[in-house]
Amino acid sequence: MPIQIIVGAQWGDEGKGRIVDWFAARADLVARYNGGDNAGHTVTVGQKTFKLHVVPSGIIHPAPVAVMGNGMVVNPATLLSEMETLRKMGIDVSPRRMRLSHAAHLITPAHRALDAAQERARGKGQIGTTGRGIGPAYTDKSSRSGLRLQDMLDPNTFADKIETHVADVNHTLQALYGAAPLDPKEVASQYCDYARVLAPYIGDVSRLLAQALADGKTLLAEGAQGTLLDLDHGTYPFVTSSTSTAPGALVGLGLGIQPVERVIGVTKSFQTRVGSGPFPTEVFGDTAERLRGTGSNPWDEFGTTTGRPRRVGWLDGVLLRYSVRINGLSELVLTKLDVLSGLPVIRVCTAYRDSADTHADLPLGPADLSPFTPVYEDLSGWDQDLSQARTAGDLPEAAREFLRKVEEIAGVPVKMVSVGPEREQTVVL
Repeated sequence: MPIQIIVGAQWGDEGKGRIVDWFAARADLVARYNGGDNAGHTVTVGQKTFKLHVVPSGIIHPAPVAVMGNGMVVNPATLLSEMETLRKMGIDVSPRRMRLSHAAHLITPAHRALDAAQERARGKGQIGTTGRGIGPAYTDKSSRSGLRLQDMLDPNTFADKIETHVADVNHTLQALYGAAPLDPKEVASQYCDYARVLAPYIGDVSRLLAQALADGKTLLAEGAQGTLLDLDHGTYPFVTSSTSTAPGALVGLGLGIQPVERVIGVTKSFQTRVGSGPFPTEVFGDTAERLRGTGSNPWDEFGTTTGRPRRVGWLDGVLLRYSVRINGLSELVLTKLDVLSGLPVIRVCTAYRDSADTHADLPLGPADLSPFTPVYEDLSGWDQDLSQARTAGDLPEAAREFLRKVEEIAGVPVKMVSVGPEREQTVVL
């Protein structure tokens, strides 16, 4: 029963989409298990660039069945728009190729309006949400008042449920935030239209996956966001609203405890994050501009979902060690090694220092990183263009020394590196 899990080892945006795409060529099913359209996975194949927010990245390959698990929250407008874009690019998104869990929860315009109102009300304490309604949808799920995809299968009651939901949120929008209400009937009509289109895709994903594993098929579980955005184990409260770590794959897909063949952590050769929150190794000025890029290609550091310029910094070994432990990573994939070419010195954070001590590991997890300053080890850079490298022997010695240092810090092997945005720009070690 080969289950492979791919997770982000940082704050998301590590390049998981193109790594999932690489592994999906060898998988029978690819399944998203958390998050919603606040995720952004970019895959470049030749002259085509696919930007996915809801549909699993593995669908770009012709064979794997793409599955969206119960741990997700789904905006049907985003999903249908993405499906139409994929169709126009020649990708089969029929019910034969894509399945949606009946137990996944719906995101509505009311959730999005509430998300925006709550973020505005936080003022200077904003947490940097994407404004996609993710938090309010998961709040409804936890309070047992949410709408699930299975509600779409009953046309006799679905409209009433949507209208009641929007009316309830309207009360909160007006009474607490002074925000404009939405039209319940208009939203209900729109969502009934979505339901008619999506009904053939909705079913018992848990049973589908369990049977596939019993038949010896390979399942690739695709995480969204990153370890440091996990609701429990991330930089709380600057986190997402779901479980983005590897153990969440089984819960978010409806699978029981069973052996997992590989847990693959994806990390950049440096560090980035979008939105508010602590970032000990953040850099500014010329170095930041150099790491971020200009925004002229999909390899540059601007959010796939938000378009916001990402904050950038040096690789944080303390947080990487933490990610290895929390996820049970068996190996690492390092992305964007090519971006470091041309830097005379490459810095890696190996520990934190506070007023009392030096810490190789976080005393109380990453929730409050503000007391810490990074302890760096400086490594020699290299000038060579790595975009054509395809074997370890193609990498300069300084680059190989950098990879050895990452392995030493993390305690697990680096099995693959990417040296460009395209599918083929990969070095298997």
